[in-house]
Amino acid sequence: MTLELGDLGLDEGAHLLIKHALAGARVVTLRGSAATLAIDLPAWCRAQGHQLERRGGEYAITRGPDRWAGAERAGTVDAPVAHAPARWGLAARGALVEAGTRGPDLPLADRATVWADEAARLYAQAAAAQWDPATAIAWPPAGAPPGHPPEVEDAVVQVMTYLIENETAALLVPARFLGKLHPQFREVMQLLAIQTADEARHIEVFTRRARLHRDALGLSTAGGQASLATLFDEPDFAIASFLLSVLGEGSFLALLWFLHAHGPDPVTREIARLAAQDEARHVAFGLAHLQRHVAEEPALRERLAAAIERRHAALQHTAGLNAEVFDALILLAAGSWAPAALRAGHAAVIALGREMDDGRRARLTRLGFTAEAAAALSALHTRNFM
Repeated sequence: MTLELGDLGLDEGAHLLIKHALAGARVVTLRGSAATLAIDLPAWCRAQGHQLERRGGEYAITRGPDRWAGAERAGTVDAPVAHAPARWGLAARGALVEAGTRGPDLPLADRATVWADEAARLYAQAAAAQWDPATAIAWPPAGAPPGHPPEVEDAVVQVMTYLIENETAALLVPARFLGKLHPQFREVMQLLAIQTADEARHIEVFTRRARLHRDALGLSTAGGQASLATLFDEPDFAIASFLLSVLGEGSFLALLWFLHAHGPDPVTREIARLAAQDEARHVAFGLAHLQRHVAEEPALRERLAAAIERRHAALQHTAGLNAEVFDALILLAAGSWAPAALRAGHAAVIALGREMDDGRRARLTRLGFTAEAAAALSALHTRNFM
C-alpha cells in the first residue's frame, strides 16, 4: 500500500493516516514532503514498534507486533463480573485494558458483596426524581410570620436540628464506601453517588426550614451523636448498609411521613414528603443488595444479627432519643397545649414507634429472619431511630 502525505507533518495529524493504513496492510510505502518527516517518522516508528526503511525519497514501514496483544477486556459492557481484579484499575466495564495497568486499592470488588439487579432501575428513577430546593418548595417570603404558636415553631426547629445531624450521617456512610467501590459495578457507584446528593439536599432544606423563623438551631445530644458514630465506624459495607438503610432509614421513613401528617405548615409537610420519597429509594437498594447477598452467603444473616446486638450493647448506657425531640414530636402531633390534644399527640408518637417496629420486622423478615428473630432484633434497634 502506498500513502501520499503531501506536506502534512506527523505533528499535524499525519500519524493518524499512517495508523489507518497499517491497520489494513502489513507494509506501507510512504511519501511526503514535510520538512520534519525525516526526523519525526523514525522516532514515531520506534515508539510504536514498527520497522522503518528508507528507499530513496520513500519510506517503507513494516507493521510491528500488536501493542495491545497482552490487553484484556474488563468484562462485558452489559453485566459485571463476579470479581473485578485490581489490574483493571479504573477502566470502564467492557473496556480493553492495557497490560501492566495499575489502579487504586478498591476492596469492594466482589459482585456478591455490593451488587443488586435493581441498581440500574433505581439510579434511573433517582436521576429523574431529583428536585431543586429553591423551586420544589413554596418558601414563604422573608419576614412572613409562621402562622402557628412560637412553641410549635420551636418544636419544628428542634426536629429539624435532629434531622440534619442524622442526614449528615446518612451522607457520610455511603460516601465513605463510594471511594472503595470498583467501577465494574458502576450502577451501584452511580446510585451511591446520587444517594449522597439526596442527603446533601435534605440537609439543605432541613437547615433552611429550621432558620425560616429562628436564628439558632436546637439541641444535639451526646447519646444521639454516639448512636450515629456507630454507623460511621462500621467497616463492613454489608453491615453498614444494613444498619443504615434497612433499619435506620427504614425507621426514618415512618418519621418523615409522621411529619408530613403533623407538620404545622405547608413547607414542613412538603419537605418531609420529598425527603421521604428519596429515602424510600435508599431503603429499596439496601434491601435489594442484602437480599442478593444473603442468598449467596446465608451466613451473612448471622453477622447481621450480631451487628445489631453489638450496636445495642455499645449504646445501652446512652440516653437514646433526644428527649427534646420526643417532646417536640408530641407537640407537633398535638397542635396545641390543650390536655386532650397533648394526650392525642403522645398517643400518635407512641404509635409512630410501633409503626417503626412493624416496618423493621417486615424488612428483617424479607432478609430471611424468622418472625420471632425479627421481633427480637427490632426491639434491640437504637432508640435514636437512625
